[in-house]
Amino acid sequence: MKKEEILSTITGGPADTTQLKDVLSEVNTMNTADIAEVFEDLHEGQLIQMFRILPKAIAADVFAFMDSDHQQHIIEALTHTEISEIMDKLFVDDAVDFLEEMPANVVRRVLKNVQREKRKIINQILRYPDDSAGSIMTTEFVDLSEDATVKEAFDTIRKIGLNSETIYNCYVMRKDRTLVGVISAKTLMLSRPRDRIGDIMDTNVVFAYTTDDQETIADQFQKYGFLAMPVVDKEKRLVGIITVDDIVDVIIEEHTEDIEKMAALVPSDDPYLKTSILRHSKNRFVWMLILMLSATITGTIISSFEDGLMVLPILMSFIPMLMNTGGIAGSQSSTLIVRGMAVGEINLKDIAIVLWKEIRIGMLCGLGLGLVNFIRVFIMNNQDVLLCLTITLSLFCTILMAKTVGSVLPIFAKRLKIDPAIMSAPLLTTIVDAVSLIIYFSFAKIIFGL
Repeated sequence: MKKEEILSTITGGPADTTQLKDVLSEVNTMNTADIAEVFEDLHEGQLIQMFRILPKAIAADVFAFMDSDHQQHIIEALTHTEISEIMDKLFVDDAVDFLEEMPANVVRRVLKNVQREKRKIINQILRYPDDSAGSIMTTEFVDLSEDATVKEAFDTIRKIGLNSETIYNCYVMRKDRTLVGVISAKTLMLSRPRDRIGDIMDTNVVFAYTTDDQETIADQFQKYGFLAMPVVDKEKRLVGIITVDDIVDVIIEEHTEDIEKMAALVPSDDPYLKTSILRHSKNRFVWMLILMLSATITGTIISSFEDGLMVLPILMSFIPMLMNTGGIAGSQSSTLIVRGMAVGEINLKDIAIVLWKEIRIGMLCGLGLGLVNFIRVFIMNNQDVLLCLTITLSLFCTILMAKTVGSVLPIFAKRLKIDPAIMSAPLLTTIVDAVSLIIYFSFAKIIFGL
């Protein structure tokens, strides 16, 4: 039975017991993420009905994959006992993600029905700063003693592994919870039952502090190829782990934020279709206002050359071409540099290498586009060599300038601890537009003697 058939059975009117059993039987063979996708196409009443008949073993996993609106509908419809059952089986990090999106009244109702110990852990994680390692970690992991044997380690895994986020990496602690090592399931399986954990563990542990930025953690996951990373407090006591599924969410979130900033938008965590028109307008208005006001600079430059344009009005027709080409050239460079810094390919110390590389790229692009433009202007403007020379030289210098500015601005921003993505659109556009006009009018004055 395909997704469309399941939806058709559920939404096609009242279903008899046999049909519901068939649907439930099919649903039980699906991945929990796919079940959540099917359920999100149902209206509220059908969603609650289907969720309630799900086996308790998979209901919490399905709930974790749903978006916040559907989660809220379900929680508001469930009894206190049902909420307690869901929250008991929900991993701590998923519970925290869910509660962060809920209104205060829902949060209070949920926490009231969570076991005391788990409620304490959830509240502790909710207090960590946004975008920190502590805010995305889970406390459900396998910890071992360095004095335990491999046989005892397997007994521990069997006892607590089912309720742990992952068992592929087990973390070794002393009695004071100080992290001293890590051991993989592979190492345990290939070791002898009497081997001591402290003798076979890896003591070179890469860990994060609870206050570390989540983007830095994502870089470390990419660098080391981790499935999980331990999180410690200031005394190096193990307090949780971060798993790769949470890091995927972080990467998507950070890249989305960069794209929004590069497009001159105020970043928003809300989905497009669920964001109000007023909120969309507010997010876009600020940078539109800044760019509009910055156009005053280019207007002033054009006004200062008004006499020259009256003598040779044809110069006005080439201004859009120069500004657009300069803007594209600068954006190309800044986008590549921002991306290079985001994935760790470019560092602050590479500024000289980047600058020299972009200068040479700008010269090659400027020569190629300048030659094409010389021929085009020569043919279309009665073989006016002086005009061709003015446009070509201006275009060459504009591209060279734009490539240089576009490559250096993001690196300077990083050095000043400003998000480089901010520099790649609004500020870059203003600088390139203004300087390209200055270059253009300067060449025009020299060549035409205006």
